[in-house]
Amino acid sequence: MIETGVEPATIPMATDPLDPTDTAAWDAFVARSEPGSYLQASPWAAVKAVNGWSVVRLMATTGYAGSATSIGAQVLVRRPRPLPWAFAYAPRGPVTETWTATAVEVFTDLVRRDLGRHPEHVAHLRIDPEIELDGPHDPGGALRGSLRGAGWHPAPPIQPNASRIIDLRADEGALWGDLRKKWRQYVSKARTAKVRVVDAEGDRLGDFYRIYQETAARAGFLIRTEQAYRDVWDAFRPLGLARLLFAESAEGEPLATLLLVRSGGRVVEPYGGMTATGADLRANYLLKWEAIRSSREQGATSYDLWGLAHAGIAHFKTGFGGREIRYIGAWDLVLSRLGRATYDIAQRSRVWVARRRRGLAGGTGSGAAEFAGGD
Repeated sequence: MIETGVEPATIPMATDPLDPTDTAAWDAFVARSEPGSYLQASPWAAVKAVNGWSVVRLMATTGYAGSATSIGAQVLVRRPRPLPWAFAYAPRGPVTETWTATAVEVFTDLVRRDLGRHPEHVAHLRIDPEIELDGPHDPGGALRGSLRGAGWHPAPPIQPNASRIIDLRADEGALWGDLRKKWRQYVSKARTAKVRVVDAEGDRLGDFYRIYQETAARAGFLIRTEQAYRDVWDAFRPLGLARLLFAESAEGEPLATLLLVRSGGRVVEPYGGMTATGADLRANYLLKWEAIRSSREQGATSYDLWGLAHAGIAHFKTGFGGREIRYIGAWDLVLSRLGRATYDIAQRSRVWVARRRRGLAGGTGSGAAEFAGGD
């Protein structure tokens, strides 16, 4: 929660409470943050490195002995050629265990100092912390006020600006009861049709991608190459932080799929899809229920349905219970006004060309649905 009481007369200088290059210590900090995100964990930096993103980890501590607060961000940096400026992005960052106005100010000073002298000439940093709008960490807009006061400005979203999160601390019966009656009937229909849900390993990522491609073509959104999702699997699976689930027919035909990623006690479903046959059999309803149920069984405390891109998706996800959360959105700290303006023009042009090449009509594709999973 943002502390609105009297701050100490002297704002503590930023210091390094841990070595940000120590990946184990960094990942532990992210996992215990409130909230943490898999997009701030070291495996995500490995995923993005393949696409030319370098990583800078920023970490600061505010406060005094016994009441210190750490705040940090894993920042991805990339300079699109031939531009002389780079873009920096901290997906779902910064993260901290306790949000305070002082922490925001000290983090901002750290960004100006460290990114301001980055060799790639960073034009601006974009952040999008998973903080609920007017929620416990932003009462009455307090966190947004702190960001504005420190020089941040609202920016176009990259990650989904709203999601639905299910509290898994309830027992299984309560979770089942939170499903809409029709949704429970659909789960039962899939079971009656002998649809089953199985965990799979990386040798079935080809099946995952074929279903994801079919879903993307039907819904009209961009996805990356198959290798990009293999990179996600290869980065998170060795740490036990990724699961690949399929709903299959009695004959073993894959009907629907989910790629889940975990951070601390939270399970997230950034990627998934279904076939036309799977839709007819309601396989996606059974798949999602089993993902929720088994995540709780494996010790997770929350399940993030990851994004409400449009009314149809929101309606589908609402039927599984939980609570809709809207976030404070993305924020930019501009380090070079000219660099920022040039980058915005180049980015809009790039996305427009990508959509035209893939036959996707309309718009620039700048909405959050185009960037699931931090792409």
